[in-house]
Amino acid sequence: MVQDQSTDRTLDLREGGEAARGDREDEVVLGLSPAFGAFFTQTISHVPLVEVLREVMAGAEEQGVELRVVRVKNTADLAKIAHGAARLAGSGIGIGILSRGTSMIHQKDLAKLSSLELFPQAPLLDLETFRAIGSNAAQYARGESPEPVPVRNDYLSRPRYQAKAALLHLKETEFVEPSGGIVELEVSISRARAS
Repeated sequence: MVQDQSTDRTLDLREGGEAARGDREDEVVLGLSPAFGAFFTQTISHVPLVEVLREVMAGAEEQGVELRVVRVKNTADLAKIAHGAARLAGSGIGIGILSRGTSMIHQKDLAKLSSLELFPQAPLLDLETFRAIGSNAAQYARGESPEPVPVRNDYLSRPRYQAKAALLHLKETEFVEPSGGIVELEVSISRARAS
């Protein structure tokens, strides 16, 4: 269980067995990176990961689509995480999110380095964007063609965050388990108890 002091919610991600391919045609699979919620509690721009997860889940739920969460333990590569999630989803649609916030919506029959939507500038992603990511993934799962989620672009964010992003990636890779595969996660989000 991870408590981020900047929010009143706690995130508990309990690992289950090896993730299996789903058979629900309306299912989206969300793939989390190895250290998401296990070590890191915030994105690169200090958005609590518990809130990121809540918003992505809410976006899918609003579209009436089932969202299953897995942890991809054997890589910290976003394209591989998102593509692995898509291959497990009954709909063939997956989302990948790195601990620092970088995200991607993928489809199982696309090449790994292709995607439906990519959100590379993690410092510019806010909760509204994460909710829209969940919503768009759900719409793709239903066979629709939603308008891409609007992304902001700031040419100065790269030089400002490049060193921090590199350090966060190095830390993320410390949690990679090459033979770890992809495991099911049971997600529990609750209010923190007052001391």
